[in-house]
Amino acid sequence: MNRLLLSIISLVVIVVAVHFLYIGYIRPEAVLAIEAAKQAGQSAPRVLVVILKDYEQEICVILMLWGSLLIVSKCYEILRHRYIFDVDLLDGVGEDKDDLKSVLKTIEDLPEKLRNTPLVRVLTSSLRRFLITNDIQNTSDAIESSVEALALKLEAENSMVRYLIWAIPSIGFIGTVRGIGQALSQADQALAGDIAGMTDSLGVAFNSTLVALLISIGLMFLLHQLQRLQDGLVVDAQEYCEKFLLNRISKIGPD
Repeated sequence: MNRLLLSIISLVVIVVAVHFLYIGYIRPEAVLAIEAAKQAGQSAPRVLVVILKDYEQEICVILMLWGSLLIVSKCYEILRHRYIFDVDLLDGVGEDKDDLKSVLKTIEDLPEKLRNTPLVRVLTSSLRRFLITNDIQNTSDAIESSVEALALKLEAENSMVRYLIWAIPSIGFIGTVRGIGQALSQADQALAGDIAGMTDSLGVAFNSTLVALLISIGLMFLLHQLQRLQDGLVVDAQEYCEKFLLNRISKIGPD
């Protein structure tokens, strides 16, 4: 099952779960709290269920959970294969070029999940380049180009998370505009002395902005942690190839 399908399924599950939470707990509790405040002649209380009760906040919570899941899954994928950097995949390579061919065959026979890890892809590409060109400088250039391609690929994979971090404050701003619009439509009631409707509408505006900004700050922090892991992965992959591959092929004599 590819990543796109898994992401879509996870989004559907999160939407259903959050919506059931809203219709089953958050909105009923918010209505009770607001009604109790009205009966006591007070404004709507600043409790969590009241702050989260509107549709914009529900969408923001859904996107927050989905974005967090995407980030955590990427971090887990990186950390799950960190042990490869402690393994000498070129063990057995001597001063014979045929040793490299046998090692490349061994690497190509690894399980698919290991073959698709960034380090193994960079190492395989560099090995093939040396076996074709028999030139150390050319192989070093291949390592650099493979590492640059890896960095670009990792950056491109973060595009959806970046979009979510941009979209969440925008959704909060939509709630702000909606709340202010409702408040302005009740200006005549406020002039007549009834400001309850206007204050409730302004509460919608401020609550949606508050929730959206807090969520975007949290997601941005998680994204920076992911980027730190990805940058470390790129640097470690280059250092690994230079340490284990370039040092070995420099000892191999010409054909």
